[in-house]
Amino acid sequence: MSSTPASPAHPGNWQDPEHVAWSFQHIPDLFPVATIGRGTGPVAPLAREDRDLGGLSVPSDDTDAWLVLHRGAVVAEEYAGTMTPDTRHLLMSVSKSVVGLVAGILAGSGRLDERALVTSYLPDLAGSGWDGATVRDLLDMRVGIHFSEDYLEPTSQVRRLDEAVGWAERGPRSPANLRAFLAELRGDRPHAGPFAYSSAITDALGLVCEAAGGAPFPDLASDLLWSRIGAEHDAIVSVDPVGTSMFDGGVCATARDLARFGALVARGGRSLTGERVVAEEWIDDLFRGGGDSAAAFAAADHDHGLPGGSYRGQFWSPAAGGDVVLCLGIHGQMVYVDRARDFVGVKLGSWPVPVDEERGPADLAAFGALAERLAGS
Repeated sequence: MSSTPASPAHPGNWQDPEHVAWSFQHIPDLFPVATIGRGTGPVAPLAREDRDLGGLSVPSDDTDAWLVLHRGAVVAEEYAGTMTPDTRHLLMSVSKSVVGLVAGILAGSGRLDERALVTSYLPDLAGSGWDGATVRDLLDMRVGIHFSEDYLEPTSQVRRLDEAVGWAERGPRSPANLRAFLAELRGDRPHAGPFAYSSAITDALGLVCEAAGGAPFPDLASDLLWSRIGAEHDAIVSVDPVGTSMFDGGVCATARDLARFGALVARGGRSLTGERVVAEEWIDDLFRGGGDSAAAFAAADHDHGLPGGSYRGQFWSPAAGGDVVLCLGIHGQMVYVDRARDFVGVKLGSWPVPVDEERGPADLAAFGALAERLAGS
């Protein structure tokens, strides 16, 4: 497990191996943030139950916290270093799934049309690579923009995105903010084609949600989602120089509240308090996928360690059309949801590298084994 040493991190080094564990638990000390309020409703209780896990656990290397929720009860929970049940941890791209559910709630209420053009909600992006893309293309990462998600390449678009939001040191040619960065992107292939993962796509989706919902994302996420899942703590989100949310990776939350979020998905859109939050049809679509989701994923440049998987509504599926969906983030963030077994696994980590092709599959296998073990209990 991680030891979380104190760290003099700053925007130029906060994701370096020696700083990442501290940084992910201290985002407000590094960047401006906005609050995603939990509201004033009741906290969904998480009972603790002892179960025989047969010695199974999640790999401990650079793990800050892991938790297993089965049938609404916590059956395993561990924290390392300075991480506690009350510590908000950066979710990285698990944030994308939060944005995806906010979009789903807006669509269910008729305020967001997934068939509409992105530029109908964001006219300032007209004339860019977003022309002709639909909201559904955003949801499923099938927008034909030119974008490199190479986290370790200093000249990649994702690094320029970090500069735009203040997550990397800015230079004289850095975009002024997130919105300015999105407007400079250009297309290099048709929309609605193969799956192509891009953090910028979720950022565009977040702005679309703000336009459709008529409010800033922190308020939307609070009113529509976080205040209705029985969260114990407020979440927070990193914001850019003009206060725009870092939709694609900036949400921070506790492990237990993330488990409550996962339970919402496992239970078909109902929270642990019993409230209907997301339409059952939207949740079912995340698992079932669209008619060509599996084919679009198979046609991608690489399978992201999920051969035979798919991507729908900002959630991953390790097996297209199955009963498991995932929320994934770099440096070891994962939410594993098995709806057939009412199982949620949460992992918050601080890997020294963004992507680890051995640890990711190991975490996935660990949660799968735990779900299978608990299914018979």
